[in-house]
Amino acid sequence: MSPPAISSAIERQAAALPPASGRAAATRDAGATAGDYIALLKPRVMSLVVFTGLVGLYLAPGSLHPFLAFIAVLCIAVGAGASGAINMWYDRDIDAVMARTRGRPIPAGRIAPGNALGFGAILAVAAIVLMGIAVNWVAAGLLALTIGFYVFVYTAWLKRRTPQNIVIGGAAGAFPPMIGWAAVTGDVTLAPVVLFLLVFMWTPPHFWALALYRAGDYAKAGVPMLPVVAGERETRRQILIYTILLAPVALAPAYIGLSGPVYGAAAAALSAGFLAHAWRVVVDRRDLAAKRMFGFSIAYLFGLFAMLVVDRALGLGW
Repeated sequence: MSPPAISSAIERQAAALPPASGRAAATRDAGATAGDYIALLKPRVMSLVVFTGLVGLYLAPGSLHPFLAFIAVLCIAVGAGASGAINMWYDRDIDAVMARTRGRPIPAGRIAPGNALGFGAILAVAAIVLMGIAVNWVAAGLLALTIGFYVFVYTAWLKRRTPQNIVIGGAAGAFPPMIGWAAVTGDVTLAPVVLFLLVFMWTPPHFWALALYRAGDYAKAGVPMLPVVAGERETRRQILIYTILLAPVALAPAYIGLSGPVYGAAAAALSAGFLAHAWRVVVDRRDLAAKRMFGFSIAYLFGLFAMLVVDRALGLGW
């Protein structure tokens, strides 16, 4: 999706929503700080996106000038932040009724919705154009696809319509390693696809663990997350199934030679720990088990990608 297409599509979405009242629009942003605009970028989510994108760049064969590598990672970060800002603009109605999100800048009245949308759209177009001009247009195209998928497929289409929102929408968060790889090579091969699948398969058990102990929030907002639609028992079963399916994918980099025995051993140990958490979620119906799995899931993905770097630094991968 080209930058102009992204901008025009966003404008059409904006026109379809009811405008804020004159007084509300006038008073918002009066107390906005730089921190509020940073919060729009979802920095915690961005950190994971940047890290996986950086690892994809590091693992790719070939070389990229350090300054261009910095530009590539910066564009991935800005693109992720832009997606977060547009997501917060679109979801401001449901954010206002959920305890986890009601303090965000838009529902809290610190930033006007239109300003958040404009901020996100400008950053999205700037990130794509800069990536294309400074690095290459394959990486820029993947970045545009990532932003478009997160905004239009996940946020505007899937999130409010189906409990499979996270399963399909998780693709948006899985693209950064491919973007990092393409920034170096200018193409996409089997190795970055495996990295994509790793993040893609990790997303459902990671997010459903959160959804289990936030199910009341999602029900109040009318978001059809799996615990709300199918119930907690089925959600726990799906968490276990996806965690089992994830384990061989986590070992796949060692199968294809992208990594060596150090990563393979670490991936096996981390996957065993993740499976143990998933099993506890099945047998222990308390929120504490789900909270612990959610926390471990973040460490799990960071750990896998960190060990890919260690393996490559030791000269054990490709």
